[in-house]
Amino acid sequence: MATIRTILVTLVIAALIPSVLGYILRAFARLTGIYLQSRTRARREAIWTRVKTEELEIQSGQRTTSTRTEDEDWEKVESYAAKFAANGGTMADEEWEGIIGFFHPFCNAGGGGERVLWAAIRATQIRWPKALCIVYSGDHDMDRLAMVDRVKDRFNISLHAPTLLFIYLSLRHLVLPSTWPHFTLLGQSLGSIPLAYDAFSLLVPDIFIDTMGYSFSTALCHYLFPRVPTAAYVHYPTISTDMLSSLDDESGSKGVNSGSGSGLRGALKRRYWQLFAKMYGWTGSKIDLVMCNSSWTRGHISSLWKSKNAKSLTSFASVVYPPCAVEDLESKIEVSTDSEYSREPIILYIAQFRGEKNHALILRSFSKYLHSLPNFDGSESKEFPKLVLIGSVRSNTPDETHIYSLRLLAHELRIRDHVSFICDAPYSLIEDHLRRSSIGANGMWNEHFGIGVVEYQAAGLVPVVHNSGGPKLDIVVPYNGEPSGFRAETEDEFANAFRTVLDMSQADRVDMRLRAREVAKKFTEEQFARRWIGEIEELVRMQIARRS
Repeated sequence: MATIRTILVTLVIAALIPSVLGYILRAFARLTGIYLQSRTRARREAIWTRVKTEELEIQSGQRTTSTRTEDEDWEKVESYAAKFAANGGTMADEEWEGIIGFFHPFCNAGGGGERVLWAAIRATQIRWPKALCIVYSGDHDMDRLAMVDRVKDRFNISLHAPTLLFIYLSLRHLVLPSTWPHFTLLGQSLGSIPLAYDAFSLLVPDIFIDTMGYSFSTALCHYLFPRVPTAAYVHYPTISTDMLSSLDDESGSKGVNSGSGSGLRGALKRRYWQLFAKMYGWTGSKIDLVMCNSSWTRGHISSLWKSKNAKSLTSFASVVYPPCAVEDLESKIEVSTDSEYSREPIILYIAQFRGEKNHALILRSFSKYLHSLPNFDGSESKEFPKLVLIGSVRSNTPDETHIYSLRLLAHELRIRDHVSFICDAPYSLIEDHLRRSSIGANGMWNEHFGIGVVEYQAAGLVPVVHNSGGPKLDIVVPYNGEPSGFRAETEDEFANAFRTVLDMSQADRVDMRLRAREVAKKFTEEQFARRWIGEIEELVRMQIARRS
């Protein structure tokens, strides 16, 4: 009997150890969170004092600002917010004063993710004018006013500087791919934990939103500050079932890891990704509110993050399409038979100069098309089509060597004189190319959404995009049963699509441009602001409830 009792006691203790250990770890995390809140309280009060001082200076005329513009688009957002509050009173008090933290270490990157960040902040500032938006950033070379000016120049988005603050992080290198040459996904994810701790040690927000895909940072916030609501705007899942399937792909067209699943090394990589997917799913399940930028993203995120308590896919995560300059482009760029005469045979590709954007596929496809034309010998001539690549280049990253390799590729393909590379272009220059070009290209496999593709449509370009991801499911879709563009996967398919568009009759091309423009209307800045306000309203309600 004594032996049996000993065995039973041992089993009970063994069963309790994980629970006890988990309780100890959660208690330690909570105590750490209390310490951080106490440590940053004085800074929080000083920040609020400065914000109120700046607001008073603006109201009294001692300081001027061009960022408090209330143009027509944003008036629509304000009227929507007021209407929502009047009909049922479900919106939180517009006098809510709190700090919303946006975790975006690379806020100066200048890509589609940054457009979402700044449009989200602008909508938040308009809806809750007394709230403070802080951006946890690693871009030490840009101060607040310089960033506000850059956002206006790059995205044509006006921000209100007094209620915008940057908290500069010192550990951003921990999420750089170059820091983790091996086990990069795991390294960057784990690296986001001390980076997030660095952020919280400087200022603890009332609401924490990850807008770059670092779910491990939101999990840390969840355990450190249980009363702080967390959210994630997901542009692209860090790991997905498509990534796992790409290991078996032999075509080489499914990303940088395509076909790398063979042999012992491939088997180990597959197992590593599977284990990481479990970790990624666990951290994602701790997030209070999830927003995805496309149907494709929501489908993959739901398969990894979906909580057992979620009744359906839509109750777990909502689709909030990114804001695109649809109305602005429609008002500035005409699409008609007359405007067709001002279009040139230019193929435009707007995307950050990063490997996954697959500029090489578009270069090779363009080369195939160009070399198939009669009398083309590689020499410069205005009569042949041009390819224009526009994108941002992040400093001190592999982007700089990547664009150099693309220039070499254009030279090797004997199309150098027909290809233009434009880095960090201002919005005005991008707009000019959208007005003059005929085709908008996108070569990325499983592009999470494709803001650039929507801008092609709104500007009247015929999109020729990769047959995957957001462009396939949400953007380049039929309108009234007729095609609004072309989707392709291989070099030959892209080359044939370029040829089809440029060989179309003028009337057919204009009709397709108009259909594409109609599809783009569901991706307006107003639609984004409405959905964003609705989601953040839920977070504000959570924050008020947990505080009381």
